Amino acid sequence: MNAAPADQIRLLDVQALDVRLQQLAHKRKSLPEHAEIESLNKDLTQLRDLLVAAQTEESDCAREQTKAEQDVDQVRQRAARDQQRLDSGAVTSPKDLENLQHEIASLAKRQGDLEDVVLEVMERRESAQERVAELTDRVASVQSKIDDAMGRRDAAQGSLDSEIATATKEREVIAGSVPADLLKLYDKLRGQQGGIGAARLYQRRCEGCRLELNIHEVNEVKAAAPDAVLRCENCRRILVRTSESGL
Repeated sequence: MNAAPADQIRLLDVQALDVRLQQLAHKRKSLPEHAEIESLNKDLTQLRDLLVAAQTEESDCAREQTKAEQDVDQVRQRAARDQQRLDSGAVTSPKDLENLQHEIASLAKRQGDLEDVVLEVMERRESAQERVAELTDRVASVQSKIDDAMGRRDAAQGSLDSEIATATKEREVIAGSVPADLLKLYDKLRGQQGGIGAARLYQRRCEGCRLELNIHEVNEVKAAAPDAVLRCENCRRILVRTSESGL
């Protein structure tokens, strides 16, 4: 394949832009905010799970407290009715009086036990409410950090996208001036050689594989026509000659 030396030089410009685009794409993908957001989202998920558990516990305690208070109220009402019967003098039988007094005493003990249950449930509910409040604050704090990191990420991506758009446009313009067959070969080699399809020959060294040409290879390059498209014997990339090739 043959191509004017100027076209081959322009191919190096295309290569430089392709490398730049690769670097920008890698930088965009590797922004530290990505890992930060991922880590924060994991924390947020865990905190939300804990919050749901705490809210469930508080709700269960609320129902338990309501039930316990209802039990206390029922015992209190029954004790009040018994006390009213006792105070009214309607019960005159000594045995019935004894039984009624015994029931009133039993109800008083039962009421005391149930009130202790209410207090214990209230303490657990208060603890659960404090936990809910704490976790709610922590969730809000982590969400705020996520929002901040996303803002920084979006700003960084916007800046990189602008650079990528500029470099892509420049690449289109320069690549448009390179002969189609030469560009096709370059793109093929670039796909095979880790993104580097053309390399400069600098001081008898291929900048693609970083290996120096031996004397036989140097003589072949010297003997080649200026418009000959050369390939590195080691890495097979397009080898572009310049004034700094050291020939």
